[in-house]
Amino acid sequence: MSTLLDIDALSVSFDGVPAVSDVTLQVAAGESVALVGGSGAGKSTVARAVAGLVDPTSGSIRFDGVDLASAGRKRRRELRRDMHMVFQDPYASLPPGLRVRDIVAEPMVIHGLGDRGERRDAAIVALDAVKLTPAEDYLDRFPHELSGGQRQRVAFARALVTRPRLLLADEPTSGLDASLRIEIVDLMAELAVVQNLAVVHITHDLALAGRSCENIVVMQGGRVVESGRAGDVLARPEHHYTASLVAAASGTHPRTTNSSTTQED
Repeated sequence: MSTLLDIDALSVSFDGVPAVSDVTLQVAAGESVALVGGSGAGKSTVARAVAGLVDPTSGSIRFDGVDLASAGRKRRRELRRDMHMVFQDPYASLPPGLRVRDIVAEPMVIHGLGDRGERRDAAIVALDAVKLTPAEDYLDRFPHELSGGQRQRVAFARALVTRPRLLLADEPTSGLDASLRIEIVDLMAELAVVQNLAVVHITHDLALAGRSCENIVVMQGGRVVESGRAGDVLARPEHHYTASLVAAASGTHPRTTNSSTTQED
């Protein structure tokens, strides 16, 4: 698979305080990668830098071979149409005064795509894709008329409506109960396959990461401390912090690691 997203030595600071330091990561077209770590690990900052919501202090982000920092404004806008971010709180991310049809079609309006009829048709296709069916039953609803799980599916439909190639999902199951969390991560895994989406799933939950993604990247203190195939990371964690996450996910005590894997970051 060809590399779609190429992050090289990315660092981000806020008011001189490092939030992300020297992060390198590649995501191939159609690949699902989980960025895992606790609060303050820097995983959301990496995603926001990719989406253009925060500026890198140093390093580079290339999307489809193009350096986003050096690309012109028009080219960056075109490229960012091919990526979309889903945030953790659908209560805050969905405009309460808009109906579902307008929320889902909003990215098309922003990018000047289609007329009213085409946008409605695209909204129906996107709602069908996230299994809000029949889609016509949801078009005229407001966010407060939906359950938490339905709101998050609407957020995914909005992310998919322009047929992006990269989906950045920042703690998309936060606040949902256990069964709904599984439904959402299974939906992401299915969308990655059916629509050939590259997915970056930001989460603190290693068990969910292993369920939804092929590869796992573990972050602590703004740095990558371990990465690899999901099955390998879960079965044989090499870094002590990863081992503690695995233990927390499984309800066991961390295994004893040797001196080569217990160095501080």
